[in-house]
Amino acid sequence: MRLCFASNNAHKLDEIRPLLPATVQLLSLADIGCHEELPETQATLEGNARQKAQYVFDNYGVSCFADDTGLEVAALDGAPGVYSARYAGPQRAAADNVAKLLHELATQPQRQARFRTVIALVRSAGEVHEFSGEVSGIIAAAPIGHGGFGYDPVFVPLEGDGRTFAEMTLVEKNLLSHRARAVAGLVAFFSDAEELAQ
Repeated sequence: MRLCFASNNAHKLDEIRPLLPATVQLLSLADIGCHEELPETQATLEGNARQKAQYVFDNYGVSCFADDTGLEVAALDGAPGVYSARYAGPQRAAADNVAKLLHELATQPQRQARFRTVIALVRSAGEVHEFSGEVSGIIAAAPIGHGGFGYDPVFVPLEGDGRTFAEMTLVEKNLLSHRARAVAGLVAFFSDAEELAQ
């Protein structure tokens, strides 16, 4: 099965590829000749995921899925949320986003947060399926670790051993992460679909 992941983020591709079954040939946007910035103008993670996946299907005729991920911090009323990638501005610089987040939380004793990922799959006209995953954690006082991307250096999952996502290997992160859990739903959907087809 050929399936495009509608993202320009190479880090996400690296995370998702090992989670998919060998029967899936994962294509990047570059593989299908899509080099433009995908539209991402909705007010929710669900809306953005659907918008990106639908855009690729409509314009390139390829079965595809897209994700949108948000970091939701309780003390900030759920911010940055859907604006996580551009929290500090349109330049989408991870270091700037982390710096702004830590500044906003500087006087906050409560640092609970969660990462949430929504995946939208479009395989044919009018057929959209959604899958989601989340992980709870706390925001560290300062960045720790050199792995991962985005807010990983300041996110400590509650189910882990006290390390940030950026301190973990990709395999370790994929055992806990929001994105891995959303992808698990996608994989289960394909497994069920194959069983029904037999």
